[in-house]
Amino acid sequence: MEYRELGKSGLRTSAIGLGCMGMSHAYGAPADKKEMTDLLALAVDMGYSFFDTAEVYGTDTNPHDNEELLGNALKPYRDKIVLSTKFGLTFDMSTTDGPHDLVPNSTPAEIRTAVEGSLRRLQTDHIDLYFQHRIDPKVEPEAVAEVMAELKKEGKILHWGISETTEDYLRRAHSVCPVAAVQNRYSLMARWHESLFPTLEELGVGLVAFSPLANGLLTNQYTATSTFDAKTDYRASMPQFKAESFAKNEQLLSLLQLLAEVHHATPSQISLAWMINKKPWIVPIPGTRKLSRLKENAGAADIHLSADEVAYIDAAIDRMDISAVFGGSKIKQ
Repeated sequence: MEYRELGKSGLRTSAIGLGCMGMSHAYGAPADKKEMTDLLALAVDMGYSFFDTAEVYGTDTNPHDNEELLGNALKPYRDKIVLSTKFGLTFDMSTTDGPHDLVPNSTPAEIRTAVEGSLRRLQTDHIDLYFQHRIDPKVEPEAVAEVMAELKKEGKILHWGISETTEDYLRRAHSVCPVAAVQNRYSLMARWHESLFPTLEELGVGLVAFSPLANGLLTNQYTATSTFDAKTDYRASMPQFKAESFAKNEQLLSLLQLLAEVHHATPSQISLAWMINKKPWIVPIPGTRKLSRLKENAGAADIHLSADEVAYIDAAIDRMDISAVFGGSKIKQ
């Protein structure tokens, strides 16, 4: 697989990473541990080197399930991979069905507690890329960045980043401790963060794109009759999976199918190739529990879209009246 640098950080990863949240959280009942352990090993063999998790990707019985899964499964390959995890967030579990409201907490004391827990669960002495999961409005970015600088000096983290950041927050944090990457929702259906691209290029910061397939819709494998368990699968309440949304998104899905046929690819691969060919510092992290999807997503790194093709896709989507897309869980004030 192709490898690339996240901005100018010096951190090199596979062009396609693996978002691991769905193995434990938000996409139905947790997957079988043995099956996921085998899948993660196969991912390494395929050339995946970037694995993303968070301290809050868990289950009803184990809030840290995903970090523990990765810690056990990836320990034999630790020197070959980039481990990314996150701090500063909990879920409001006062309601039964998800998505649950988010509760940010990035106080220095909380960060210190979080990093020690993640190091222990991931069975490692350092975290390659440590993201602030969401901005905490009660803590200034400079205060968070100062803790990151201390953790880097102590060798507990190598790089840090911010998820769902604003330009002002990024600039202020970066001025104290250089930010390697931001991790934002980004897909053909969620392009609102493109306004941040000039700042990322100016500062030399990479973009890790989560939900790059719009939570799976852009695979073109779902229909208006697809259903999800509201208690365990966030897609049950996502606007792009509502029955009436499929008619609105027909043009987009047809465009992807046409481009897929031209490039002897799949709609998923075109969706991922669109972003990795747009900027050399973008790394999408689609998630999956299936070997077939793991191989399919990896194949996107081999698809070359010209600048003209990328611009054509952008312009075509600009003209479309597509449905709303899930923009993230609400931040609890």
